[in-house]
Amino acid sequence: MDLIISLTPPLAAVVLALATRRVNLSLFASIWIGAWFVAGDPISAVGQTFDWFADVMTDEWNARFLVLVSLLGAGAAFMYRTGGSHAVSRWLAARVASGRSSQLLTWLLGLIIFFNDYVNSVIVGNATRDLTARHRVSREKLAYLLDSTSAPMATLGPVSDWIGYQVSLIAAAFTTLSLTTEKPYLAFLQSIPWNFYALLCLLAVPTIIMCGDFGPMRTAEKRARQTGDLVAPGDTPLSSVEDDLGEPDTERGRLWHFILPLIVLLGVACWALWYTGGGAEGKPLMDALADTDVSVALSWAAFAMVVTAMGLSLAQRHTLEDCEQTLLAGFRTMLPALVIMVLAWTIGTVTGALDTGDHVIAATRDWLSPGLLPMLIFAIGMVISFATGSSWGAMAILTPVAVPLAYNVGDLGLVHMAIGAIFSGSIFGDHCSPISDTTVMSSIFAGSDHIAHVRTQIPYAMVPAAVSALLYLASMGVDSPWLLLAAGALLQTGVIWTLGRMGARD
Repeated sequence: MDLIISLTPPLAAVVLALATRRVNLSLFASIWIGAWFVAGDPISAVGQTFDWFADVMTDEWNARFLVLVSLLGAGAAFMYRTGGSHAVSRWLAARVASGRSSQLLTWLLGLIIFFNDYVNSVIVGNATRDLTARHRVSREKLAYLLDSTSAPMATLGPVSDWIGYQVSLIAAAFTTLSLTTEKPYLAFLQSIPWNFYALLCLLAVPTIIMCGDFGPMRTAEKRARQTGDLVAPGDTPLSSVEDDLGEPDTERGRLWHFILPLIVLLGVACWALWYTGGGAEGKPLMDALADTDVSVALSWAAFAMVVTAMGLSLAQRHTLEDCEQTLLAGFRTMLPALVIMVLAWTIGTVTGALDTGDHVIAATRDWLSPGLLPMLIFAIGMVISFATGSSWGAMAILTPVAVPLAYNVGDLGLVHMAIGAIFSGSIFGDHCSPISDTTVMSSIFAGSDHIAHVRTQIPYAMVPAAVSALLYLASMGVDSPWLLLAAGALLQTGVIWTLGRMGARD
């Protein structure tokens, strides 16, 4: 019964959001339901709900992240108003001849920007939004392309703040087990081939582009090609740069108005991630990334980006008043997303108060077996991350339990499999949940309606998720992750090809 109660608020948020397409109201209702469970009556639940809102908004990390997202919106606004985004689009348009090519370019850029998922969405979204629009690629498809590369690439690396975080969790679990001779970073590297979902998800993107769309995404792409409506009638993008910011300076806009702010963003972000983790004090790179303060580092980078972009705007002889208006307009474009993020974080508080993660683990722990362990860890990670909207939260819940469990019932080989399964399941939920900040960021910088993005993406994500589950089951008899991945890639390609052909006949 405790398991059902603890899962009710987050699942209610997902179901209501998909059914009503009103994500803010759905999130608020689910938070109130959770508060009712905690407070005991519906009236006291109202007070508990707003207490949670206050706690979430005054949390230091959350507050910095709200500032970070606002600054990223302002930086993107300056790149648009100075004509930099249009200059990039014109430059790419001369070299990209089709909608398929524009989608493949988006995927390739997503693979290159691997060190942070938020920065990935900002850079790739701004670089390809106008280009894909020229070729009538729907906003839902662009959001899928952004979302399907950002988190999977951040968790695989080779260097990212995600990896630092993941290695720190592994190190803590090894300390609990007194495995002082084992290297946490080496264990992470050995777990990469077992991170089936992330690897298959990255492979699924070009496969879908080449083999054809299916499900709700096919409807969205057909609409965009035939009518030119990149967003479905009645849908509301989380952010519409064109409507919010007005006309750009296309006459004086040049490539460096886009590229220079991004170089500053990337450069300062890399340095700040290293510096805030103690790199300047002599820590090794991965140790510094494990201890870094992501919110501080990326806030510095975003601020540097805004200052640079504003300087370029002033160099174009835009007035200080124009710059101030662009700055505020950039903040406004992020407002719907900021509201969703506060509500989503509060759902995380609700699941914490109801011990959702502990109840899910307790419901399955007693009947786990070594052979089934990786698949069950993957499934539990999917449930926790989808319900909470947080891959990092799911990793934090699962790693201290699953790693010792794998070691006690198996060996280090099973530990590496378990680590890969933890990260796979955690990424799935973060990738698909409407209350995930990564999913929200993809909707923002693609200019997509958020629920439309979630609704069209889930069927695509279910294909690598289902194949991954089969591979974890097959690992009971096959020791080689590379052999399993090869078989999974063939199976996934066949499934996508078949679904694409079936969709083409509709």
